[in-house]
Amino acid sequence: MSKIKTPNFHTHTNFCDGKNTPEETVVFAIYNGFKSIGFSGHGYTPFDTSYCMHDTEGYIAEIKRLKEKYKNQIEIYLGVEEDAFAPVQREKFDYVIGSCHYVFVNGEYYPVDSGVENFKKLLSVFKSDPVRLAEQYYDDFVKYVIARKPDIIGHFDLITKYDEKMGERYFLGNAEYEKVAEKFLLKAVKSGCVFEVNTGAIARGLRSSVYPSEKLLTVLKKENARLILSADAHKTQGLDAYFEETKRYLKDIGFKHTFIFSKGEFCPIELD
Repeated sequence: MSKIKTPNFHTHTNFCDGKNTPEETVVFAIYNGFKSIGFSGHGYTPFDTSYCMHDTEGYIAEIKRLKEKYKNQIEIYLGVEEDAFAPVQREKFDYVIGSCHYVFVNGEYYPVDSGVENFKKLLSVFKSDPVRLAEQYYDDFVKYVIARKPDIIGHFDLITKYDEKMGERYFLGNAEYEKVAEKFLLKAVKSGCVFEVNTGAIARGLRSSVYPSEKLLTVLKKENARLILSADAHKTQGLDAYFEETKRYLKDIGFKHTFIFSKGEFCPIELD
């Protein structure tokens, strides 16, 4: 049995685009020393059904069943990852992760995280201008955040996902882009939502750093924003991928605490 682990609340299963069943995930979490876990199936997006939950009620029923079955071994939370363009029935869930996976332009939804080639197509719509793309992406995302106030803001700068895989950097290190991202980040901070620090792209070999970028994390530190560690796990082995390295990274930036979700509220825990 491993030591107690930092819990992960961004967890996908085979109800959406994850690999494992919820019960396989719970059993793995218990065996590996987790004391709590939160599931966050992708909310249904009618304009793109390739990755999201098709049986939301089945998902809800299964997580509730597992909550009861394993209540003496682990705390289980029923969350959902809601896309900015497809709100869910919030009252059905313990918490909502609000993410933006698309840019809506010319009457079409373009995914920002479904492969390098698709992202290049999206960039071409904006005449290969990353700053124009960023302006629209963040404007849509932050308007949603302010209006909806999700409990957790998911991978804020997801549009940088492929920046290390495209042959040239469009975003990270681009001073114009970073100015745009910071402008919208400061607006999002005013929502009071918790920001996730997402290690998922590192685990999948797409990035060498977390979302949000170090520059944005420095802004969040200055603004005393609350952070929650997230693995964005799509299989059991990734439930706390790169958490220990990320905790050290956050301490170096100056953070003393992250937050976890427990019994309906966000509670601070020291960065050990």
